[in-house]
Amino acid sequence: MKFRFKATHVVLAMLCIMYFITYIDRVNIGTAASGIQKELHLSNTQLGLVFSAFAYPYLLFQVIGGWVGDHFGPRKTLFWCGMIWAAATIMTGAVTGIVTLFIARIALGFGEGATFPTATRAMQYWTPESRRGFAQGLTHAFARLGNAITPPLIAALIGWLTWRGSFVAVGLVSLIWGAVWAWYFRNEPKEHAAITEAELATLPPRPTTARPQVPWAPLLQRMWPVTLTYFCYGWTLWLYLNWLPLFFKNNYGLEIGKSALFASGVFFAGVIGDSLGGILSDRILRASGNVRLARLSVTVLGFAGALASLFPILFIHDITVVALCLSAGFFFAELVIGPMWSVPMDIAPKYSGTAAGIMNTGSALAAIVSPLVAGFVIDATGNWYLPFLMSMGLLLVGLFSAFLMRPELPFGETNDAVPAGEVLAAE
Repeated sequence: MKFRFKATHVVLAMLCIMYFITYIDRVNIGTAASGIQKELHLSNTQLGLVFSAFAYPYLLFQVIGGWVGDHFGPRKTLFWCGMIWAAATIMTGAVTGIVTLFIARIALGFGEGATFPTATRAMQYWTPESRRGFAQGLTHAFARLGNAITPPLIAALIGWLTWRGSFVAVGLVSLIWGAVWAWYFRNEPKEHAAITEAELATLPPRPTTARPQVPWAPLLQRMWPVTLTYFCYGWTLWLYLNWLPLFFKNNYGLEIGKSALFASGVFFAGVIGDSLGGILSDRILRASGNVRLARLSVTVLGFAGALASLFPILFIHDITVVALCLSAGFFFAELVIGPMWSVPMDIAPKYSGTAAGIMNTGSALAAIVSPLVAGFVIDATGNWYLPFLMSMGLLLVGLFSAFLMRPELPFGETNDAVPAGEVLAAE
């Protein structure tokens, strides 16, 4: 019998590659920052502004991009997103100052803004319902794998091609992915030449009626606790992504190669957390049939574990202990990814792209505020640990706000409002 890859598996693999590439393209600046900062004469506050530039259009395009993905389909949307973010990455290699660097990062945010909500739309119809947590956890694990590989990869490319050439090289890879995606993917699984009837039988049915208009007010009311919780997670995420290589380099006087290795080790812990969080959530769902328990138990564990893991670095500054604590903190924080990205599909299956975009505005807003605040605090105090203390406060808020989420109640067009602040016990 001739072996063949299932079309559903190939699509999931391509989405994993997309998550991997997008995170390389958005966090490579953290490793290149020391060279950029030196050549362009930037302060930490100015560098924080550059870090945040990506997130302004990224925030704008979370909901708009989710709607575009719902309206035009993932095939066209992700292809054009890939072309834009690839061009922006290549353009970064040609910047001449803080203004052009800021513009390049803005363009990157435009290109990547719609990617994750649209990928959720693709998974909505290409993934069995019982494997949503696994699919979201796996794709985001590849995003964290991109985080982990980026510091040593970019450090090596800088040594070979300079920091400018490193952006051109990774941008070209993005162009290739976009072309392959448009060639292989189809919005409708049944229209794909390689899919089998057995695969189609495992996928959720498509609605037979035209898509209704998005009921924005009720949907926003259902999604605001999810967005708040994801903002609290995103604050810590963007602190790690933007500042970790410089934290090791400047706080411990390491060379760029060694600081990249320390940062990479921390990010690898997130790869494990992403994968495990989705698997745990799906297993709890299969064992209990309780969506609320499956999503909230892993999410709360992630916030609590991250908070506990970061606490020692306020008192112990040995580099080995700090690296281990940061790794544990990132592992637990990433546990929340699989269940959190399943929640929009649980709550609003008809509008999963839009709902995912609403949720991800939380992380996008954190991507603006977190690096700006961190850069200002470091410049003002010279203390590289204070931004992590602030993250601990946000992790505590996220732990409690998670209980306001209601993934067990599917969103309906007529009975969809949940009174603000109402929390039900697990079923």
